[in-house]
Amino acid sequence: MTARSVPNVALVGFGYAGQTFHAPLIAACPDLRLHTVVSSRPDTVRAVWPDGRVVADLEAVLTDADIDLVVLATPNALHAPQARAALEAGKAVVIDKPFALSLDEARGVADLARQRGLFLSVFHNRRWDADFLGLQQQIATGALGPIRTFESHFDRFRPEIRDRWRERDGPGGGIWNDLGPHLIDQALVLFGLPLGVTCELAVLREGGQAVDWAHAVLRYADKRVVLHADMTTAAPDIRFAVHGATASWLKSGLDVQEDQLKSGLPVG
Repeated sequence: MTARSVPNVALVGFGYAGQTFHAPLIAACPDLRLHTVVSSRPDTVRAVWPDGRVVADLEAVLTDADIDLVVLATPNALHAPQARAALEAGKAVVIDKPFALSLDEARGVADLARQRGLFLSVFHNRRWDADFLGLQQQIATGALGPIRTFESHFDRFRPEIRDRWRERDGPGGGIWNDLGPHLIDQALVLFGLPLGVTCELAVLREGGQAVDWAHAVLRYADKRVVLHADMTTAAPDIRFAVHGATASWLKSGLDVQEDQLKSGLPVG
């Protein structure tokens, strides 16, 4: 990878994640330059980035010596193989969650980055949600006392099954692969690795193919952490419910930052 004062970034994928999160965040960062977008829908890209460079496939990026960093915002099943291809081409890589679909895949990608001496990271934007940062502060200051029970929810009401890869019966689909990484990552940030995990996954919607209900319990010596995500809750309310030895902390509704990005509100 060529050393530049401002690295050139290729964003691979311009679906919801690429358009809503990655493109505006890259554009807002003075230490990065959005150089190229890889998309099969160039008109969609140019509608929001009229003067940008758009290419149709990853290979055009991998063979371009001007590209320093590849950001992958593609369907989940493509993350690990595309990351390997980018690393083998000498590019630094940021992968949208999930990092990979199996432990073996994840280790293979990480080992390759170490062998090549290349930067590799995973995009966990929910670490910087305002509600989560506020909760971190409450726990860190001891305001709640020792935590006994921690609940974190991503509940939605999506009774209609849409024809998209996330809702098909295939690798990387389903709500646990989609929202589970956020829930798991936040729990690990707060409490570290658990002693054990119990998890149940289900398809509850009529005609559904992919997991649309997920419930996990992480076991720690002095607490239990409950992570839940589903597409069947008509009145979603709880985001966090945290109960300590001296106080509780409850949060309803989702953090506003995603809606702000969707509306086109400038970053920063």
